[in-house]
Amino acid sequence: MTIRNWVKFFLRAMAIGGGITAIVGLIVRWNFFFGYIQAGEIWQFLGAFLWMIFLGFTMSVVAQMGFFAYLTVHQFGVNMFRTLTLWNWVQMLIIVVVLFDLVVFRFKLSQASTGQTFLYIFLLLTLVAVSAVTAYFKAQWTKKHALISALFFMIVITTLEWLPALMVQSGNRDEWVTILLFPLLAVNAYQLLILPKYNRQSDIDKAELDKRRIERKKVKLQKSAKAK
Repeated sequence: MTIRNWVKFFLRAMAIGGGITAIVGLIVRWNFFFGYIQAGEIWQFLGAFLWMIFLGFTMSVVAQMGFFAYLTVHQFGVNMFRTLTLWNWVQMLIIVVVLFDLVVFRFKLSQASTGQTFLYIFLLLTLVAVSAVTAYFKAQWTKKHALISALFFMIVITTLEWLPALMVQSGNRDEWVTILLFPLLAVNAYQLLILPKYNRQSDIDKAELDKRRIERKKVKLQKSAKAK
């Protein structure tokens, strides 16, 4: 990928992360934001809203780091297990283990907290549904064997990026767990589906650049021949 296309890719992912976090944060923490509006503290409201956007930018950077790290892990996995089929089976096993770990160890649900149980079931279904839809379109737009790898990335890598929020035991844990999931899903889906477009554009840009270099070289040679 060329630097220009990488910058576009990076900035658009940042914009998605910031926008999604701001919208979801405003909805989930509406009581907090409405308190500022009710008190007429507009600058405090704007400051808190901008902080949400900045948090989204941070989540976008985390998601992008996770994505490029996964590209390396995926290539390592294919080389290690020799065949893509075997690596896909390993990825499916890891997906099951991660989902089991989420439900049993990370969510820490109890019968006494019905509302919290419904919230985390909703978040789990959102994670799986968005991952499945993204993986489906990835397989349709590229190659069918990309389905399992895309599902692995969307579920396992997103969960790893989400883990710091899940490990918090105090404060408004449920709110932040909810808020941070959505920008991670959105940015990861964007990266997975759009990266091939930027790679193709980079190939076109490189070909055009090489063509211009050859033309400039021809012009220089013609000028040199005339001078002689």
